[in-house]
Amino acid sequence: MSKLFLRTLREDPSDAEVAGHRLLVRAGYIRREAPGIFAWLPLGLRVLRRVEAVVREEMDAAGAQEVHFPALLPREPYEATGRWDEYGDDLFKLQDRHAADYLLAPTHEEVFTLLVKGMCSSYKDLPLNLYQIQTKYRDEARPRAGLLRGREFVMKDAYSFDVDDAGLDASYQIMRDAYERIFTRLGVPYVPVKADAGPMGGSKSEEFLSPSPIGEDTFVRSPGGYVANVEAVRIHPADPVDASAVPPVEVIDTPDAATIESLVELLNTSYADRHEGPWTAADTLKNVVLALTHPDGRRELVVVGIPGDREVDLKRAEVAFAPAEVAPAEEEDFVRHPGLVRGYIGPQADESGMYALGERSVDGIRYLVDPRVSAGTAWVTGANAERRHALHVVAGRDFIADGIADVANIRDGDPAPDGSGPLGSARGIEIGHVFQLGRKYAEALGLKVLDRDGKQVTVTMGSYGIGVTRLIAVLAESCHDDRGLVWPDVVAPFGVHVVATGKDDEIYRVAADLADELEGAGVEVLYDDRSRVSAGVKFKDAELIGVPHVLVVGRGLAAGEVELWNRREGTREQIALADAVAEVRRRLARD
Repeated sequence: MSKLFLRTLREDPSDAEVAGHRLLVRAGYIRREAPGIFAWLPLGLRVLRRVEAVVREEMDAAGAQEVHFPALLPREPYEATGRWDEYGDDLFKLQDRHAADYLLAPTHEEVFTLLVKGMCSSYKDLPLNLYQIQTKYRDEARPRAGLLRGREFVMKDAYSFDVDDAGLDASYQIMRDAYERIFTRLGVPYVPVKADAGPMGGSKSEEFLSPSPIGEDTFVRSPGGYVANVEAVRIHPADPVDASAVPPVEVIDTPDAATIESLVELLNTSYADRHEGPWTAADTLKNVVLALTHPDGRRELVVVGIPGDREVDLKRAEVAFAPAEVAPAEEEDFVRHPGLVRGYIGPQADESGMYALGERSVDGIRYLVDPRVSAGTAWVTGANAERRHALHVVAGRDFIADGIADVANIRDGDPAPDGSGPLGSARGIEIGHVFQLGRKYAEALGLKVLDRDGKQVTVTMGSYGIGVTRLIAVLAESCHDDRGLVWPDVVAPFGVHVVATGKDDEIYRVAADLADELEGAGVEVLYDDRSRVSAGVKFKDAELIGVPHVLVVGRGLAAGEVELWNRREGTREQIALADAVAEVRRRLARD
């Protein structure tokens, strides 16, 4: 350690939001260079290479072959697939001195596809699975939590190529099994969940989430085994109901009732004589105005009608309206569209039959509804006039929606879409994602081969990603105590941390010999040989750095003993010096 390029910190960095990030910086694994961009120091690189080694071993064992592409790529392949525009502001774009357009790749589907197109022409060349471990770039608007959401990160991405869908199913399962082995070996807790493919495209899609209270992803599961990311939950449209007994629309004065809560309170005060019981927020139809920014820059307003006891989940909205970006409407939108009376918007037609909303309205603003708003359902909603609402507004009778938008939030207790029981939610960090891409990229880029009958067929593809640097952040977040990191043996930067304490030269001689003997036995050793550093500082550094096995050579040497720590179990015990090497090897083999 007297020669190791390392500087530990006693204070938490001011920009670190979560425990794992704070400890990685304090222990000297990474250093911030810019928002979302980090330098990897010697200790950090050792952990990174160990994670990569596990990923490589399992990918190779699954029959995948490693390649490596540049991060700097030309515009044309991404334009052919539409992603030059679809990625929006997340894409780092630049020009060379000749004004040619390039990008820093966020993913590499296009170039993998073109590589296989240039080298494979027959079904005999398939199935094929290629992968790389490479740096990716995304212009995150809000980089956060250190390595968890950065602008530059290391990712393993693999792509399978098959002649038909049956082959894709087999390749997908092989990769899915490999992922489970990778996460199990690394000691990362994980849950596979149904997911949405997003801008990647494709059909079947699953995320591997590591449960964590700091996770940005919310997933739900039922007692019967349904598991999905909330963005992927699809609510079945409700069945139509008979509305023949529902009275005509009645417009009422509702002063001081611009919110759902105040509206419900007024209804239960002034209109309490209904046989269904007290009014609730679920009886109201909330109309939320959203602004969509399409990849071509076009801005569009849509209004979504959802039950008043729900909120719009913007992540679910991004899936529903992809590839457009979604945001709440702004003040200037309401100024340009005076028919949108904030707090009192309703979809029903007026006495002349003109709809306030929808493609047939004056402004042509699309009106979409939650799947629960089925034909015949009656609602209390805005009357498109200040301080006024409308009762008995029936879907299909008094308004016609332009479509369905499944964008309302999912709540604990909601029924699972497959009928397997009530949903419960948890948070998680995405560590891997597998997709059945199908033929989207192969069709866009002309990847075809001859099948057994000599007929040209379009290749079908799968895509499989693991966030390598994100895995390190997840491990740091889940593998620490109040004193520092506690790495699993498989990723720890060293097998054992030997610490010499005291001023006696004999202690340092024995510690050095012990470190050499351990190295000779195949154990990688970090040896704290610093002679002018106190034992307390050395112990704090050992605890902070997080090598799980620490061997202390100090006062016990006079009795022929050394102290062996197990940081994961929180134990410290005296063992005979003569047994130290064998005991360390035994523990490493056991763990």
